[in-house]
Amino acid sequence: MSKLIFPENFIWGVATASYQIEGSVADDGRGESIWDRFSHTPGKILNGDTGDVACDHYRRYKQDVQLMKELGIKGYRFSVAWPRIYPQGRGQINRKGIDFYSSLVDELLNSGIEPAVTLYHWDLPQALQDLGGWANRDVADYFAEYAFKMYDVLGDRVKKWITHNEPWVVAFLGNAFGVHAPGYKDYALAVNVSHNLILSHAKAVQAFRQSGIKDGQIGITLNLSPVYPASDKAEDMEAVQLLDGCQNRWFLDPVVYGAYPEDILALYREKFNAPVIKDGDMEFIAQQPVDFIGVNYYSRAVVKKGRETNIEHVRPEGVYTEMDWEVYPEGLYDLLIRLHKDYNAPVIYITENGAAFKDDKIVDDMVDDQERLDYLKSHFEAAHKAIQDGVKLKGYYVWSFMDNFEWSYGYSKRFGIVYVDYDTMRRTPKKSALWYRDVIENNSL
Repeated sequence: MSKLIFPENFIWGVATASYQIEGSVADDGRGESIWDRFSHTPGKILNGDTGDVACDHYRRYKQDVQLMKELGIKGYRFSVAWPRIYPQGRGQINRKGIDFYSSLVDELLNSGIEPAVTLYHWDLPQALQDLGGWANRDVADYFAEYAFKMYDVLGDRVKKWITHNEPWVVAFLGNAFGVHAPGYKDYALAVNVSHNLILSHAKAVQAFRQSGIKDGQIGITLNLSPVYPASDKAEDMEAVQLLDGCQNRWFLDPVVYGAYPEDILALYREKFNAPVIKDGDMEFIAQQPVDFIGVNYYSRAVVKKGRETNIEHVRPEGVYTEMDWEVYPEGLYDLLIRLHKDYNAPVIYITENGAAFKDDKIVDDMVDDQERLDYLKSHFEAAHKAIQDGVKLKGYYVWSFMDNFEWSYGYSKRFGIVYVDYDTMRRTPKKSALWYRDVIENNSL
């Protein structure tokens, strides 16, 4: 077997999100978020779980960073909880919230770990949801103000910034399908939310350019799935075009080209009379180029023409994770090549990639998560192949650093390379974490 060596200065990292790990939801002046409200609504989360305590990272961040250091982690992607900074979403600043993230950044830098900050990973201040949430255009301006504040207080030390994590999920799972906060089932609303999210992203990029941060980079993280036809029938190819348009192109095109895909825009206008785009919006969005695209990749989609709907998902034979997602590393390669060729991606980071498996047993102080190790190895190989073929992939953040609150699934799904005992909060690196440590140390497979 030959060694697969990665480029020099390749960032091997891990990723988390504030509501999934921090806990301390009412401590030190933090305001309520839409996920606090949603998780406390009966019937919304499996087993009635909430993020009230989560992994208690807010109080244990120093030991968590120490563990990252011991594992040789080079980069840590985390998100800021907006309601910790602005309990009401705007106006009065909560100094203790700023102090927490400032201390976290210092701890990371002192441990030789580069911070990458996501400004929005789904925990909108509930006070802003009460004003209409992302359906209210004003929230895009409040987001830019919050972003500017974070650049101001952390920009001297943080050089990598991500505006949004997975706006498709925010818009559609939260507002069309109702399975995420705020829990609405209104497709027209979701389409309007998606535009305001893209607008808020552009405003946050503009604020970044005006902030004076030296040597900084800003981008956005999109959940992207390559879509394949179940057969070579024309109608199945049409289903591919439709799903790819709604899930991938609807967000990639405005971020990269400053325009929505014409076929999907026409469809949304006809069916939902949405989105509401004001004069100058698209010109403004087009004037805010990103420095990189963050890719969250977990699996592919295989589709055919459906009977009642236009799309029917097909379940290929293969290996599946606990989320019932197919393990398909070739999809990551295909996706990276497409971003490189079709979107001329300046730089790409894999901002999330990982898998949930049923690894809930500790035996002799070890969690043997061979399935996760195999999953990561196959995806690292796909990433290496893409780099060899010219893709400007500069880093890879494994999801997730540790087991955590998995949104509507509560604590039932474990994505971490570090095991968390939710009764004692003890952290135990899994077999995959120790393997990852060796990958990082050698910068190779």
